[in-house]
Amino acid sequence: MAQPPVALMIQGTHSDAGKSLIVAGLCRLFARRGLRVRPFKPQNMSNNAAATPDGGEIGRAQALQARACFAAPSVHMNPVLLKPQSDTGAQVVVQGRVLGQSQARQYFAERQSLMPAVLHSFQLLAAEADLLLVEGAGSPAEVNLRANDIANMGFAHAAGLPVVLLGDIERGGVIASLVGTKAVLAPADVALIRGFIVNKFRGDPALFEAGMARIEQDTGWPGLGLIPWLPRAGLLPAEDAMQIEQRQVRQGAGFRIIVPRFPRIANFDDLDPLASEADVAVEFIAAGRPLPQDADLILLPGSKTTIADLVFMRQQGWDIDLLAHHRQGKPVFGICGGYQMLGRWIDDPLGLEGPPGRIAGLGLLDLETSLDAHKIVGPMQGETLIDAVPVQGYEIHAGRSLGTALARPLLRFADGRLDGAVSADGLVAGCYLHGLFASDAFRRHFLAQWRPERRSQVSYELQVEAILDELAAHLEQHLDADRLLALAAPVRGHSA
Repeated sequence: MAQPPVALMIQGTHSDAGKSLIVAGLCRLFARRGLRVRPFKPQNMSNNAAATPDGGEIGRAQALQARACFAAPSVHMNPVLLKPQSDTGAQVVVQGRVLGQSQARQYFAERQSLMPAVLHSFQLLAAEADLLLVEGAGSPAEVNLRANDIANMGFAHAAGLPVVLLGDIERGGVIASLVGTKAVLAPADVALIRGFIVNKFRGDPALFEAGMARIEQDTGWPGLGLIPWLPRAGLLPAEDAMQIEQRQVRQGAGFRIIVPRFPRIANFDDLDPLASEADVAVEFIAAGRPLPQDADLILLPGSKTTIADLVFMRQQGWDIDLLAHHRQGKPVFGICGGYQMLGRWIDDPLGLEGPPGRIAGLGLLDLETSLDAHKIVGPMQGETLIDAVPVQGYEIHAGRSLGTALARPLLRFADGRLDGAVSADGLVAGCYLHGLFASDAFRRHFLAQWRPERRSQVSYELQVEAILDELAAHLEQHLDADRLLALAAPVRGHSA
């Protein structure tokens, strides 16, 4: 007789404790054991989004976790996605579709109204799973946000889930963060926690045995594992822009790609496949620094607020640096919002990404973009128009671009649509397609335009699969996977 589905929730003592990667590794670990595993994150806040086959969007981390489960991504794996557009406001995406914009104070007051949709998605996933691995958001210790919570303990109570708390020793103070989390939580929330894990440990594990014992003593929770640092896990797609600062630039690489670090940078994991090449350095430039003039290529990434980020770019003087780079006969490439910036004008008449307005672009491509309420979302396949190099990726954008530059498109999709533009001299190009550099053939073709002699041996998609397997084996070695599985509780409403 079939067993009912079970679920376990992983929460963290703070943001970027490693929850997303731990869940991804556990997804692969238990899927390798033959279980039907599904990831679930009730609420995510990230401008790194992924398109689902049915034209919805979810957090990039949940798409990676779905891949780890050998499952197609679904809007129900991340039913609430908040895409920040300012310090206090975000676009709200519910079950893959844009619900609207909301200010933080309004959202936190009203988010409980989204709990039925969250629970509905959870139940739909449970119907096709043996095990649901649920990821929290931020930290349950942010008790000022506990009222109406749908992301951490609020959801754990609503769904009846046991919780494992994850601490990050890399930042220091992990004993205090775990013990302190218990100290500030309400007793009913503490009662849901079944144990803790310490993540990102470096050095001799014997030196932290007393630390693990102290946490167990002060919390009453069992230690479920001390996970050593796994360097290659950092090559997997990141969940949010917090992790940009943690990435080291490869010194001495032969081809230097410079990327302006916009305040609302989106889908920056587009650059990961380029950074995987041994002879390529991808460097994000933070505010206050000029764009280096010895760059080989300047790449403008996606943006959630294209007009505001273009204004920021000009405030930094980066537009001057980019135009000087172009005058030297060096290439410029733009993806989605970055592609729109390369045109002559950007118009947001409805105020979809900020106050309504119109702004002059960088003028390197003869096109004009207007934002409208209809958002194009979905995976795409195609080829380059000139050389028929295969490419695949996904679209997530609300802009429509028109102009004479479109007479020289970059791509032709399988459905016949054309995308992108290339300048007459071939130095400036861009398109709406995210994820295109993950296509090995396209990436090699793109880099060979500027380095004809180079030969790449990187197979990016195979590398991602190999690292997911390594991560699963790493967790198998350093966690008690059987004990974690035993902690999972049956999903309410599902019986054998």
